[in-house]
Amino acid sequence: MRTVVALTLIALLAVSTTSYAAKTAGQDNGPEPEDTPFESYTATTPSVSGETWTLVVVMDEAHMSNNTTFEISSQICLNDGVCDPPVVQEVTIDGATHTTSLTPPNDHSYVNWRVKAMYEDDTKDYFPYGSWYTVWSSCYYDDGSYYGPDAEGGGCGGESEDAPGFTLIPAVAAIGLAIAVARRD
Repeated sequence: MRTVVALTLIALLAVSTTSYAAKTAGQDNGPEPEDTPFESYTATTPSVSGETWTLVVVMDEAHMSNNTTFEISSQICLNDGVCDPPVVQEVTIDGATHTTSLTPPNDHSYVNWRVKAMYEDDTKDYFPYGSWYTVWSSCYYDDGSYYGPDAEGGGCGGESEDAPGFTLIPAVAAIGLAIAVARRD
């Protein structure tokens, strides 16, 4: 019985690691300025592999006057289902305007970004809290096909590509763990 429970848990773990979480493929997700310390923001959309992606966040006057500072982080996710670790971006500050840029690698699916607001009293808030804002790529893979303005011929930019292996690594890991658990019993 323990083996069946362990195998079920491992299978559920493998399935959960292959999903996009709450993202809607191809639909950018950005902040509503009234719910943030931002007066406004702009981002290059869609993001294009190998081309500069730029984000500009303008802090609102209330936060600017109380010495709030911003730290902007990014994360790039690829069409094969792997996301790079988050990176704190180098930011150029001109008054209330915070500008950063990066160059996404080939075959990226989307660029995630978020802002950490740090206050004078050593407290901080994250925008969005527990998640990311998202800008989708000009060619992204979803549910067996490629989409976006640069999607052509079953791939990106006219090159035919094999479908990403979203489930291969988690499936192999799950099978290995299942065998290890079964042998222990």
